[in-house]
Amino acid sequence: MPNTYSQINIHCVFAVKGRENVITKNFRDDLYRYMTGILKNDGIFPLAIGGWKDHVHVFFELPPTLRVSDIMRDLKSVSSKWINDNKLVIEKFQWQEGYGAFSYSRSQRNNVIQYIMNQEERHKKKTFKEEYLELLNKFEIEYKDEYVFEFYE
Repeated sequence: MPNTYSQINIHCVFAVKGRENVITKNFRDDLYRYMTGILKNDGIFPLAIGGWKDHVHVFFELPPTLRVSDIMRDLKSVSSKWINDNKLVIEKFQWQEGYGAFSYSRSQRNNVIQYIMNQEERHKKKTFKEEYLELLNKFEIEYKDEYVFEFYE
């Protein structure tokens, strides 16, 4: 689109179905690289991808011609197929339905990137549930407990 300029930074978070700890070290980095490729192939500029054993954080520049819901649908679908095709987990792999999406200004980008890249350290002190609910509250997003990810303590 000529004369269309944007700078939209989106941080999305999504979880493994059943909150199983199946995103292990032996393929975690490969998964993030694969997700980077999926985004780039769709004309999306990834800023950071990281996570932990049961969830992923994706931070990217949103092109004005695309919708977050379409990007997340495709990213989750293609990445779960890749995990299953490569038999990286014992049982059939699936992502939970839904995701959290949060927008940030350009001045906040480095902080968000560091936040995502330090997930392993963060989860030594805080559960994914605590982290996710903290994000929802920080962004003043109203939610119902029954519609938030399946959390198992």
